[in-house]
Amino acid sequence: MTALLISGAATTAQAATGDSDHDGISNRFERTHGMNPNRAADAKADFDKDGLNNLREYQVGSALRDEDTDNDGDDDGDEVRDGFASTDVDDADTDNDGTLDGDEDANHDGIDNEDADDATETCVADDDDRDSDNIADEDENDFGFKVGDSDSDNDGVEDGNEDADHDGVNDEDADDSASDDCDDDADNDGVDDEDADEDSLLS
Repeated sequence: MTALLISGAATTAQAATGDSDHDGISNRFERTHGMNPNRAADAKADFDKDGLNNLREYQVGSALRDEDTDNDGDDDGDEVRDGFASTDVDDADTDNDGTLDGDEDANHDGIDNEDADDATETCVADDDDRDSDNIADEDENDFGFKVGDSDSDNDGVEDGNEDADHDGVNDEDADDSASDDCDDDADNDGVDDEDADEDSLLS
């Protein structure tokens, strides 16, 4: 009887710290990160749409709900898939040269790491825009803007609506390509989806 009680206690303890659904992610981690330790399917989900499922995020140590864990401009999925030794999902400046990994050009093709997939990345998977100024966090430093501040120069104009290089193109549109889903006009009102908030400024 004593052996059964000890065995039962061990099983309960193992379930608390183990992997009840056998999805490769510990119960403790799943509970801490809003997952269900009894549902294996959530390991295949991609909460932050960065191209890494939750299991892979757990394995490489990146954040499940932040597509750019180290805020270097290069999405976690890109850093893992590209496999460059000069980038790491949890180190913003892997080679310690003073340049963020996203601003590096690891394969020397003339395109920064953070911009390499802009033409093929869907809008929903496009980079974080924490301050909702329509400039992806990865691009804020390109214009001298601050991530998390939608009006970096406090002039009353959102950063995305500025034209920092005076080329006649708003900064939010400066790096758009013809195949960029963020250029879509879902409601056919003649205004790109990313610019829809500007209607109120014009009325």
